[in-house]
Amino acid sequence: MPKVLVIVPFPMDADNLEKRRAQLKSVRLGPDIAFDFRTVSIAPANYVSQQDALLADIGILEAGLTAQADGYDAVCIDTVSDSGMAALRSVLDIPVIGPGRHAMLTALMLGDRFSIVCMWDRWRPLYAKTLAELGFEGKCASIRSADLQPNNQELLGGREEEVFPVLLEVATRCVEEDRADVIVLGSTTMHEAHAYLVERLAVPVINPGPLSYRLADAAIRLRLSHSKSTYPTPLTPRPAAITAMGAAARAL
Repeated sequence: MPKVLVIVPFPMDADNLEKRRAQLKSVRLGPDIAFDFRTVSIAPANYVSQQDALLADIGILEAGLTAQADGYDAVCIDTVSDSGMAALRSVLDIPVIGPGRHAMLTALMLGDRFSIVCMWDRWRPLYAKTLAELGFEGKCASIRSADLQPNNQELLGGREEEVFPVLLEVATRCVEEDRADVIVLGSTTMHEAHAYLVERLAVPVINPGPLSYRLADAAIRLRLSHSKSTYPTPLTPRPAAITAMGAAARAL
């Protein structure tokens, strides 16, 4: 049976990890594929600075470094920032799926322009980076924020009545004022709002985390993976140094 490793970008307890695992309920996957969720040892408190981005890259690289040797057939990264994706692709041969860029690529399969709806305006640089890498600035109708500070542990639990209507209002402005054809949720931490928005919007709404699971499944079955011309293997691999960073973080 194929196995997929989902790397969760923050340390968390079992209850909060289950809220991440709940994304599996939003996508129809067969019984012949398994998903394991693994938290990182190295992580920023949130993703709002260049230091945070560096810590996230290192933490996700360390968490996924042995995925192929551990018998996994693909890796999904549970953050729209796609942190660590490029680094993991350089050291692994199995598919590594980042939900941010793949959500944007999928949006352009469904419409001509998309908008990103996010919780917090301080996440804007994350999207700008991916848009620039893909050359999609002209395809992004807008990035709009609900101006609500996210909780990367509890997600949206207990805040539905406060958060969901605000996200709907923001998404509606993207469609009506910015003329977006597709809405992309700006974080996997927002997955609990997906069904609410789908029922109330006239355009497709992409839920990045579950999309990444389906794409991992497809990549495995089609025997596809990233190009080593784009993501070359290091001439001098340093797995011991990377592993030591994780061990040091766990000891703190």
